[in-house]
Amino acid sequence: MLAKLFTHLKPPQILVLGFAGIILLGGFLLTLPMSSATGNHTPFIDALFTATTSTCVTGLVTVDTGTHWSELGHVIILLLIQVGGLGFMTMATLIAMVFRKRISLRERLVLQEALNQNSMEGIVRLIRKVFIYAISIEAAGALLLAIRFSYDMPLGQAIWFGIFHGVSMFNNAGIDLFGMKTGPFSSLTSYVSDPLVNIVVMLLIILGGIGFIVISDVIEYPKRRKLSLHTKVVLTATTFLIVFGALVIFIFEFNNERTLQPLSPGGKILAAFFQSVTPRTAGANTIDLGGMRQASQFFTVILMFIGASPGSTGGGIKTTTFTIIVGAMVAMIRGKEDIVLFRNRLAKDRINKAITLTFLALFLVLGVSMVLSTTEDRQFLAILYEVTSAFGTVGLTMGITPSLTMVGKIMIIVMMFIGRLGPLTLAYALQPKPEKELFRYPEGKITIG
Repeated sequence: MLAKLFTHLKPPQILVLGFAGIILLGGFLLTLPMSSATGNHTPFIDALFTATTSTCVTGLVTVDTGTHWSELGHVIILLLIQVGGLGFMTMATLIAMVFRKRISLRERLVLQEALNQNSMEGIVRLIRKVFIYAISIEAAGALLLAIRFSYDMPLGQAIWFGIFHGVSMFNNAGIDLFGMKTGPFSSLTSYVSDPLVNIVVMLLIILGGIGFIVISDVIEYPKRRKLSLHTKVVLTATTFLIVFGALVIFIFEFNNERTLQPLSPGGKILAAFFQSVTPRTAGANTIDLGGMRQASQFFTVILMFIGASPGSTGGGIKTTTFTIIVGAMVAMIRGKEDIVLFRNRLAKDRINKAITLTFLALFLVLGVSMVLSTTEDRQFLAILYEVTSAFGTVGLTMGITPSLTMVGKIMIIVMMFIGRLGPLTLAYALQPKPEKELFRYPEGKITIG
């Protein structure tokens, strides 16, 4: 029955149903008394919220992860993060490869959609690389973090903290266990000036956010001596956004006594860079986000809206989309017909897709923010911050997540789900079967500007 249904669904529909199924299963498991630290039943809405934020690798939580959930609950959350970060189709394909099962054409089409690839060529080989890169990077991050945490906690706990946060940060989930050590919802604030923790976590976030295609391209560069246009755009945009973001936050927060002012010069630089990296869909923080100036908070909203890169564990409209939009604006101002990046002309369909995605995302974020501004008794900037964080699967919050109303929780769950899949994937999944147009209307002209 399921196999027959699978063959009649489009790839985007399979992705939507697959993620929804994993979230519902995770939500059910987290409602069980054995999943909570107190042994009591967890309300389904909070369990569903946690399962969604884990599977969609977001990081917004209504209950503190470290103190509310038991060890079993933490394991369930970690598994949801790993499956959600790599994608359920990627995990299913890896299991099939272990048992030497042949990957069908239909499954390759779904993988192509899941990894945002333009063709199926080498898709199974890419899946193998994705797994190897992910496990290697997570293991390295877990080892370094475990060594550092061993100075602050028992060795066994330090190893578990290293593994959990290595996986969480690489998958850009930003979910942490430090509530049991430094207080609920404290994130990494106790390590604000720690160079090792900051650098390791930032590297994990960046590597998870640039995408597996880029990682593969960079690793193979010594042999091929060539980088693809996609890799060049992603690396350039990522570097610019991180450096520019750190500079803006450093300038705005330098004299803010609630954020950077009490820190040493080195601590200020680390904190500025960390708060520039983490809006790229990671969700961890080392300073009080609610204490930041409004200019910094709004700038963080912009970074969260842009998000990570295609084929990565992150969300947002993606760095490539942002680059195309900026390129189109520059080309229009200069009177050029084509958008040229690194001596390559972009196809019109890429430009149209970028514009469509940006406006879909913008309308979605603003529309949900307007609705929540009537249901939640909070300032509009805090609501916009929360909604953008959910859409970009970031996980940063100004402290309003635990106090959301039932309507607010449901809408944020939906936003996290849409943000993980992407508005276009969801639109393709819901659209009716396209019909071939038998004629075209005459061209018209409208005055612009």
